[in-house]
Amino acid sequence: MSRKSLLTNRASLTHKIGYALRHPDRITPYVRRTARDTWLRLKHPGHVAYYRAVMASDTGRNPEAAVGSRSHERWLALGEMQFDYLAEHGLKPSHRMLDIGCGNLRAGWRFIAYLDTGNYYGIDISPDILISAKQTLTTYELQDKLPHLTITQDLKLDFLPSAHFDVVHAHSVFSHSPLDVIDECLAHVGRILAPGGFFDFTFDRTEGAEHQVLREDFYYRTETLLQLARKHGLEARFMDDWETRKHGQSKIRVNNPQ
Repeated sequence: MSRKSLLTNRASLTHKIGYALRHPDRITPYVRRTARDTWLRLKHPGHVAYYRAVMASDTGRNPEAAVGSRSHERWLALGEMQFDYLAEHGLKPSHRMLDIGCGNLRAGWRFIAYLDTGNYYGIDISPDILISAKQTLTTYELQDKLPHLTITQDLKLDFLPSAHFDVVHAHSVFSHSPLDVIDECLAHVGRILAPGGFFDFTFDRTEGAEHQVLREDFYYRTETLLQLARKHGLEARFMDDWETRKHGQSKIRVNNPQ
């Protein structure tokens, strides 16, 4: 990701005009998305209810596109990237994993296949995408692995046991979350982490002004999220080796100090 890209404010009028001039074919879809999102924000003022409605709309058209994959090949590649990274960082079949924002199991089906039976827990705010997740389970014939797929209203994680998960994972979740939602998650994730466990999350990084686009895409400075984690007594560090992957987001790892 270039320095210029990290400084770009995608919410600014200058950026929007420049982008439209470079990509005239995307003007009509953007206008449609803006109109839809404006209506959904009026109908659902709270962020979770709003984004759940966004996911329902997107999933109805294409579940794989709803989780950010423009093609089935890209859906497979992004899932493989997530799995390979955690496998390289010590993920074992015996580990218990919580996948926050599991979506339609883009990466989840690989984790489920790899982990011991019953060790995968996936949560999401969207009932529509979880229905698609069950279809993915059937497609890859993973029913016998007994994964847990649960809808959630928030990220307090209060229905989960303490010191239980070796790995907690949130891919492309905080990139769609306002700061209070991220703060809520970081305030509670330490309780459910097992000794020696870690929490990996990706985010859209900026080195300029923090901003959001259509209340769907949020851009944060690295230090903002590191400080937020530390406020809750967690150790946090930027994962430089993730930057070598062909993915537009960055990654932070959080540990519960021993």
